[in-house]
Amino acid sequence: MAFYRHLVSSKTLSKVFCCGPFTQLAPAFYSSHLVGDSPILVRDFIHSALYNPDHGYFSKQSSSVGVLDQAIKFHNLQGRKAYMKHLDNIYKQHDVSWFTPVELFKPWYAHGIAEAILRTANLSVPLKIYEIGGGSGTCAKGIMDYMMLNAPTRVYNNMTYTSVEISHALAKKQLETVAEVGSHLAKFNVECRDATDRSGWGTEELPCWVIMLEVLDNLPHDLIYTENQVSPWMEVWVQKQHDRSELSELFKPIQDPLITKCMEILDVDKDQKTQGSNAILAAKNLWAKLFPKPKRCWLPTGCLELLEVLHGALPKMSLIASDFTYLPDVRILGDRAPLVSTKKDGSSKDHNSYLDAKGDADIFFPTDFVLLERMDHYCSGWLKPDLDKSTKQGKKRRTIMLDTSLFMEEFGMPTKTRTKDGYNPLLDDFKNTKFYLSVPTHNTK
Repeated sequence: MAFYRHLVSSKTLSKVFCCGPFTQLAPAFYSSHLVGDSPILVRDFIHSALYNPDHGYFSKQSSSVGVLDQAIKFHNLQGRKAYMKHLDNIYKQHDVSWFTPVELFKPWYAHGIAEAILRTANLSVPLKIYEIGGGSGTCAKGIMDYMMLNAPTRVYNNMTYTSVEISHALAKKQLETVAEVGSHLAKFNVECRDATDRSGWGTEELPCWVIMLEVLDNLPHDLIYTENQVSPWMEVWVQKQHDRSELSELFKPIQDPLITKCMEILDVDKDQKTQGSNAILAAKNLWAKLFPKPKRCWLPTGCLELLEVLHGALPKMSLIASDFTYLPDVRILGDRAPLVSTKKDGSSKDHNSYLDAKGDADIFFPTDFVLLERMDHYCSGWLKPDLDKSTKQGKKRRTIMLDTSLFMEEFGMPTKTRTKDGYNPLLDDFKNTKFYLSVPTHNTK
């Protein structure tokens, strides 16, 4: 497992029993302040658990994002064993939930991103960069450092860097980090707001860059459920139980427009669209009744919502995102299910249900980069479900997915993160992460 987050996960999965179409699978004790008297969609529950200004994880746990006092000197470490020991000491000293890779490998990780931007950006217009969820500001400072030292002088002098950060504490920290280089401050700005709120964005018609590092994994998801192989999908809501101390799930027919749109883009019904004779369909229905197989599917509706906002506000944006491709030891059921983890007194606990999140737990999802690409094309106005192929225009985006190691070998300086015996944690350990690059194209015919 890559050390994005220092986790200790149990190897055993909890058993969950289905009790009926409108009951919850496993009641969870909850302080009830994130769910009102009316049921809410799962994405709204997750958003509250993570981002509620009073009770959300990122509001209460701003110190959970680690900041290194100084960069790791990889050349002084003998190899993997020495690096792991050094990393363990760092976590014990700081008592944080995780260090992001841009922090562990500063400044080299951010420099690789800056080089990718320099090679691709249209430098005939002022360089404008937006970063969503900028953490402690390490990426912003690293990119601006690189531009100051390596880009043409006019590029650095005319560039602007805007961080869109939902946490007030992290926004303050970002300003402090960037201010370490005085000339950066005139070019840097923090907007403390929710990036998915369209009203917070103007309309930028010029080319610009959007950076999202470990943002997609914390975006709210919706959950849909079907009780067997042929029953229709139902959307999942979260509600208080009558005794007010527990939460339960409520299943409703699919009505939410965002869920519907996401299901169409991802084509979640493809397994249920089997063509065949009436006899085959009858046999399939009988089999589903005799051997029901409940299924859960997590939908990246938060990602879809964010991409729609970004494409609407920044039609000529180029996008660079990095995140998990899979998560180990996930206990929660469903396709693309999240890991829910709480850290206390230096140790991590993984939960069996997302309903266990009380504002003190991180909730993060794997990213299916193929589905991310489909949503990106959809939101750009190119890919539409069931669109007549004869009238489809050329793609509006050029996209590429790269393993982190390939990205850093292409754009970074991998020798800077190599230990004495040749072991390189940036290239060797981050096997469950990828980079996604998406740039506009004029190929619309």
